Amino acid sequence: MTSSKILVVEDDRNLLDTLKYNFRKEGYSVVAAVDGAEALDVARREKPDLIILDIMLPKLSGLEVCRILRKEMTTPILMLTAKDEEIDKVVGLEIGADDYMTKPFSMRELLARVGAMLRRRRMTETQPAPEQPALQIGDIKVDIARHKAWKGTTTLDLTPKEFDLLAFLATNKGLVFSRDRLLEKVWGYDFAGDTRTVDVHIRWLRQKIETDPNNPQRLVTVRGTGYKLEG
Repeated sequence: MTSSKILVVEDDRNLLDTLKYNFRKEGYSVVAAVDGAEALDVARREKPDLIILDIMLPKLSGLEVCRILRKEMTTPILMLTAKDEEIDKVVGLEIGADDYMTKPFSMRELLARVGAMLRRRRMTETQPAPEQPALQIGDIKVDIARHKAWKGTTTLDLTPKEFDLLAFLATNKGLVFSRDRLLEKVWGYDFAGDTRTVDVHIRWLRQKIETDPNNPQRLVTVRGTGYKLEG
């Protein structure tokens, strides 16, 4: 049984009750909010280990809640959306969400993703930062121990998952990784996930580290295989 605390933010009371029941059945401690303003209050007060955040919320949208919380904490955020528009998912990941799921979703898959995200968080927190010099890849510098990265002399403003992705690829410079492999190594998923998450994070990371994101020279696509970071 786990003592991890999950904040569920959902204005659909039936879905909220279902989520609370299933998470508690798995041994999690659960706190809840039904609108964006309450979500901020509860997150700041309870300091959960993971946040499940619906995009469509009263008072403040889930996107705005995510944007605010990401400036204050590195807590993993999984966004839920009932919308079909890809832009909602893309924007959610751009502002710092770690992953997303589209309603209706499988409770089994949601529980699997949550479990993987929490294991990844615990592993990151319990393992000491590696004692190694900062990695230099062209004009990109990555300091894993300090959780910082630069392009030239400019500090890169990366979301937690963007940094994790960059740090992993920098540590394995020149090696090609498939989307599924990146989901496993960076997100901690040991099951088939939505690889769209990887593509979107790659896109936004390129916006920050490439001189011309439309013609990437550093974070390149290996057609039919995956991605690699060139030295």
